[in-house]
Amino acid sequence: MSVETEPTAIASAAAHIDPNDHPVLQDIDRANNLVELFLKRADETPDAPFLGARRDGEWGTQSWGEVADAICLLAQSLRRMGLNAGDRVALVSENRPEWCIADIAVMAAGCVSVPTYITNTERDHAHIFDNSGARAVIVSTEKLLKPVVGAIGRTGLIDHVIGIDDLHRQQAGSFEYHDWQDLVSGDAAEARAAVEARIAEIKREDLACLIYTSGTGGAPRGVMQHHGAILCCIAGAAEIIINDFGLDAERFLSFLPLSHAYEHTAGQYLPIAVGGEIYYSEGLEKLASNIEEVQPTIMVVVPRLFEVLRTRIIKQIEKQGKAANFLLENAIRIADKSRGGKTRNRDKPMNFVIEKALRPKIRAKFGGRIKAMVSGGAPLNPEVGNFFDAMGLTMLQGYGQTESGPIMSCNRPATGLKMDTVGPPMRHVDVRIAEDGEILCRGELVMHGYWRNEAETARTVKDGWLHTGDIGHLDEQGRIVITDRKKDMIVNDKGDNVAPQKIEGMLTLQPEIAQAMVSGDKRPYVVGLIVPDAEWAVEWARANQQKFDMAALQDWPEFKKAVRAAIDRTNKDLSVIEKVKSFAFADEAFSIENEEMTPSMKIRRHKIRDRYQERIDGMYRR
Repeated sequence: MSVETEPTAIASAAAHIDPNDHPVLQDIDRANNLVELFLKRADETPDAPFLGARRDGEWGTQSWGEVADAICLLAQSLRRMGLNAGDRVALVSENRPEWCIADIAVMAAGCVSVPTYITNTERDHAHIFDNSGARAVIVSTEKLLKPVVGAIGRTGLIDHVIGIDDLHRQQAGSFEYHDWQDLVSGDAAEARAAVEARIAEIKREDLACLIYTSGTGGAPRGVMQHHGAILCCIAGAAEIIINDFGLDAERFLSFLPLSHAYEHTAGQYLPIAVGGEIYYSEGLEKLASNIEEVQPTIMVVVPRLFEVLRTRIIKQIEKQGKAANFLLENAIRIADKSRGGKTRNRDKPMNFVIEKALRPKIRAKFGGRIKAMVSGGAPLNPEVGNFFDAMGLTMLQGYGQTESGPIMSCNRPATGLKMDTVGPPMRHVDVRIAEDGEILCRGELVMHGYWRNEAETARTVKDGWLHTGDIGHLDEQGRIVITDRKKDMIVNDKGDNVAPQKIEGMLTLQPEIAQAMVSGDKRPYVVGLIVPDAEWAVEWARANQQKFDMAALQDWPEFKKAVRAAIDRTNKDLSVIEKVKSFAFADEAFSIENEEMTPSMKIRRHKIRDRYQERIDGMYRR
């Protein structure tokens, strides 16, 4: 890797091993499409467990061979329905084994997979059905069927509805219902032969799926991901596992929505590429117990979850008394001093005690087998990453976007785990910093464009370079440092640039603050909308002999003063132009349900501004 200091420097990842020297990377590089790669892995270990899920209180698995048979049978059933090469098939389901089977089967039928979020409204589904021109939709449950049927009524485009569970059949109108079990039955050998003949014609440059962006700034756009884009990404990720951790019997716990490009690539196709197992989490409420039970080796998670886990761990340790807190403080101190190098001799005795008394308990909460936890989908506050590093858990931060397959770069132990970077570019990926600071990316991973949106495609991909919309630079080791989103950057009335995500990330590390959004574009200073932490607010109310009522508490001067103190603590570590001068409370938490967060837990600034613009303006009139 060579890195220059000029603004237009280009960083290119150089693999630590020759791709021809490892069969896993060799297989990925040679694969013509994702289905071909899956079938190769299935043939290697047909009886080994592949997909795991908890049903009726017990974890059970399906083997590679069983899943391969189901995929081929479903693919042939789709063709018998009259679906043809290139037809789009939408997928509306929570994470479960059938999700993986359906996604690959759609591609094995020569069709294009269109994953959608289970949080989508009828209007959201209608937009995707209409924009993609989908001819069929696979739906998992009765609950998810209702908005789908409403969307079909709006668009009139869907010919077939496939129910994974037994669905109560509503009046069908212009489409046909099909039962999952009927579609995965039959002669598997005959179906396999037909699939192999079909996928022999599918190349890396052919369209695999339409991944609709979660829409932080407007209506979701369909990103055209080709087979090669995903194969390129998983090759880079597999190379990191091989070189930095050693490839073994890998087990992944799938938690993030599979309709999100990050989980779709890293949580589904990466395990396939390395011959790993995928277990499906039962959801956020049971995630902690699922981690302990499943004992994953690798997890891909968004930063917000790590922030929540960090807070919970700190609170648990605080309740254990002075000794536990003493160990925690010293673990963080030692990690800060030794970051990027070895533990100092003077710290080795204390580090030995921490390694024996504290870290094993933390690792046990993560199943005890974790090699790495990979954060992606949004910026990770370095303090959060440093905390888990201090606890003896390796955390990597990846970077990319749906338009880049989505993995563009990732931190790795071999290049130094520097938490304020997102690591060097992945294998076969070029990254360039434009003159205005925008991060540009080039390689097979770059999308072929936005579906039916040539104008936006031309604006985003120029001469093969993906314009990410992110601002950043390359450090002396060729690692990418991101400062903010180009379109989110605050430019105050003096022309100074202020990165809102940095400030928000620091605010939400305070125990009093759960969520924050700061504003200040074309204004004299920065202000913030604050969502207080509910657990802290309950404790505050109890300590101050007040009844807990979040709305009522926000009118109390002492409650406001406590939150103001948290903001002031944050301001001490901010520059003059970054300091939050005034704040107001939001009426409720930002959430997916009120459309103020994306499914990957990023705040939707335009939605929040639309709702609270008068309140934001009011902070400048005080």
